[in-house]
This record gives sequence, C-alpha cells and structure tokens, in this order.
Amino acid sequence: MFVDFREVPPPPRWEPEPARRRFTPRQRKTMEIVVGVNLVMLVFAPLGGATLVQAIVALWR
Repeated sequence: MFVDFREVPPPPRWEPEPARRRFTPRQRKTMEIVVGVNLVMLVFAPLGGATLVQAIVALWR
C-alpha cells in the first residue's frame, strides 16, 4: 500500500469577503437614467422596428 509521507499544508485561514463598494450619488443617478432610458426603449423600439419593417415591405411591393 502506498503511504504519502509529505505533509499536506493546512487550508488557509478563513476570512470574510471584503465589503462591496457602493455607488456614489453621481453614479447612482447615472445608473437610474440608463435604466430609465432602457425601459423606455423597451416599449418604443419594437414599434419603431415594426414601422421600419412595414416601410421596407412597402418599398418591395
């Protein structure tokens, strides 16, 4: 039977994860604007896309 006599080092000491960084007020405001614009585009972009598709179909006829 094989016996490994090399000493296995102990696992590293557990340390809690460092605290996550928070947004600054300016970063938060920018993020809110970006999310707001994306939500508005979520509604209006398909309408614009459908209009473009209809225009291309009308040109081909």
